[in-house]
Amino acid sequence: VLIPFYSDLQRISVHRGYSHSIIFTLAAAFLLVYILKKIKWTRTVPAVQLWFFAWLALFTHILLDAFTTYGTLLFLPFTDWRVSFDSISIIDPVYTLPLIIGLFVSLRMKQLSKSRSGLPNKIGLVMSSIYLLFTLANKNNVAYEFYDQLEEQDIPSFRLLTVPVSFGNTVWYGVAKDKSNLYIGQYNTLRKNNIDFHQFQINDHLLDGLDPYLVDRMKWFAQGFYTVAEKEGKIRIYNMQCDMQGVRSYGDYKAPTAFYFEIVPQEDGNYTLSSGMHNKTE
Repeated sequence: VLIPFYSDLQRISVHRGYSHSIIFTLAAAFLLVYILKKIKWTRTVPAVQLWFFAWLALFTHILLDAFTTYGTLLFLPFTDWRVSFDSISIIDPVYTLPLIIGLFVSLRMKQLSKSRSGLPNKIGLVMSSIYLLFTLANKNNVAYEFYDQLEEQDIPSFRLLTVPVSFGNTVWYGVAKDKSNLYIGQYNTLRKNNIDFHQFQINDHLLDGLDPYLVDRMKWFAQGFYTVAEKEGKIRIYNMQCDMQGVRSYGDYKAPTAFYFEIVPQEDGNYTLSSGMHNKTE
């Protein structure tokens, strides 16, 4: 709701920020109890039960966000550490459909006055939760596969990011990092393919002379997994945790992914910040 009032740089810090912190869920639950107590059909429900219901709705939302890429600032205002398990795509029908089907079957059974009408909803919740736990185990196996193939190909690395990019948790991108390079490859858990790694220089030197706060926020947002490129006097930062789509080649220009942030330095020392997306006709 509030994002339109922020600058491009502020939006990076605000999204999944204070509204997605544990402290916020605890406080907001009290506000929701106050509202629910004004509604006729919830007025008779004990306040403690309403608070627990409201808090669970908020907390499970931000917890689920933490399983996806991008990161969630769960522990604000104490730390701006971005919690990101990177184990499931932001949109994954395998997770969502059991919840939706279970809910609507239960609602239909309740309309028909069927006994145990809540059972399908519980089954859907259990199935989706088991799948969510599976994504963590699958991510661990995928990471081992990337490490093994990095070693086989004699590619140095000291950090590895693995990101799912398809429903069903089958297609993953891996980003290995050493002091000056990123190595990006794709792995399909069904095909068990040999990984073809693409090397990109991080090019930290291109950030020299830019606004220190801007540089700090960009690195923080990427959690260290980024590359920098220069195009016609403009600085492009590719964040490997933001809309990862894989390597893109456009003539002599090669990008680690389609999405980028673009910085245009101004003569007065200021800058303009925008975002862009490479298209197939570029």
